[in-house]
Amino acid sequence: MGEVLIKAEGVSKKFAKDLKKSLYYGMVDVFNNVIGRQQSKALRNQEFWAVNGISFEVKRGECLGLIGHNGAGKSTLLKMLNGLISPDEGTITMKGKIGALIELGAGFNPILTGRENIYNNAAVIGFSKDAIDANLENIIAFSELEEFIDMPVKNYSSGMKVRLGFAIAAQMEPDILIIDEVLAVGDLGFRVKCMNRINEMLKNTAVIFVSHAMSQVTTICNKAMLMEHGKNDFYGNDVGLAVEKYFIKFDTTGEQTIGDGSVKLRLFNIIENNKIVDDCFIENGDDLKVIFELETDSAIEQLKFRLGIFNIEYKLLAEIDSQTVNFKGTVVNGKIVVSAVFKGVYLKSGKYSIHLHVSDAISEKRLLRQSNVKDFMVKPTITVGADFLLASEWENQSN
Repeated sequence: MGEVLIKAEGVSKKFAKDLKKSLYYGMVDVFNNVIGRQQSKALRNQEFWAVNGISFEVKRGECLGLIGHNGAGKSTLLKMLNGLISPDEGTITMKGKIGALIELGAGFNPILTGRENIYNNAAVIGFSKDAIDANLENIIAFSELEEFIDMPVKNYSSGMKVRLGFAIAAQMEPDILIIDEVLAVGDLGFRVKCMNRINEMLKNTAVIFVSHAMSQVTTICNKAMLMEHGKNDFYGNDVGLAVEKYFIKFDTTGEQTIGDGSVKLRLFNIIENNKIVDDCFIENGDDLKVIFELETDSAIEQLKFRLGIFNIEYKLLAEIDSQTVNFKGTVVNGKIVVSAVFKGVYLKSGKYSIHLHVSDAISEKRLLRQSNVKDFMVKPTITVGADFLLASEWENQSN
């Protein structure tokens, strides 16, 4: 790893919730600065700390994943790093040329063409006209906007603006690159292209990468910081642990039931070492055992079941189905208690929820669909970029 290019020491920023108060406090602060009066560190009426005492550093060759839920203070911190606003406390040191993608279309003049904006944007970063000339064709080719490069940027879609902005930063190779969620816009192919380019740039660049897509964070980041209510909740090289803490704080509750009322779920539990557990943590390859109880109308004689595992983005990752093993879900006196085992759960670290589907085994009618019946966590024991890790066998045949 190289020299420290980004360093924040005790950085804090406060805002007022009320606009009038904010304007008034702003004028007071400007007046105090002019006359040299010491600023009070105490919060005034309706003020709050958007960022509070944040310290970190990023070296050349490092990619810091800045994560946290909405309102954690990430955007405020990025604006301070990019020089758009000043901290109320602490210091920020940035060395070298800075490329920032923190807002769609930021830094672009909508009246100018894409080609003209390349020159403007790269010049703002600090590159000469000769350097821009040398990289112009590479920028246009990377953005894949050859057909539209001489069209005004105001006519660009969100995805086109991201393509152009990232292409400028990627090809000009600034010392510092700040990316805030903009790669969530656009098609999958270009996002993959951007990820690969960031990996290439890490040889000479310090990167701060902000995203709610933990798969992207674990793929390209080699250190992470988790923010919570403006404070540093975790900072270190263990990206997996930061992601685990992020998921623990993520609320996946919100159970939804769809059905005609003929089947009701009375309990659903995860079993570990023959005991019911409230907070379940498993490692890659572990089995996951559940038990649930249903009450039914007297007319229902036999049921079949499907259990699905969803991630926090509500994407179905895996299912088990009682029909595949010829399970007989016979109902006795309007009640049935069932246990099931997910064999060898190889999912990347994170938080997951279990969903239940119940059907009449005789008529095939769907009777109940209940989401988020139980959560569980997969520990970050293995670094996995994909959604799940396949079981495998390995053998050294070099002899």
